[in-house]
Amino acid sequence: MKTQSFAQRWDGYQVSKSAAAWIVAGSVAATMIVGFNWGGWVLGGTADAMVTKAAASARAELAAAVCADQFMRSTNASVQLATLQATDSWKRDTFIEEGGWATLPGGEKPIAGAAELCSEKLMQAKPAKAAAATAG
Repeated sequence: MKTQSFAQRWDGYQVSKSAAAWIVAGSVAATMIVGFNWGGWVLGGTADAMVTKAAASARAELAAAVCADQFMRSTNASVQLATLQATDSWKRDTFIEEGGWATLPGGEKPIAGAAELCSEKLMQAKPAKAAAATAG
């Protein structure tokens, strides 16, 4: 009896229906595992949460930029900046909110997270910038 080569055995092999079904199911499962763990796939609820978080973050960043501009253009910006810098770090966002700078024009209340971002921007500002803004 002559032994068959691998290629000859491969050509003669026929997969049963149940084996084919298990191969397909395993391939689907492996694809899903790879996709969700390493491919960046997410479910709809997770995607919605990511969108909501990104929108809130973008809104806060925009409001913080407007806040810092309004703060630096106020009539007593140098005094307010010195007061802000002298304020304890955990009270700075409250100082910004109470001053009304974290509320967008036409808005009724401060944007969540904007006061903290605004105070961080203002802490990097120089008093000379505030004086120039009030002179202009």
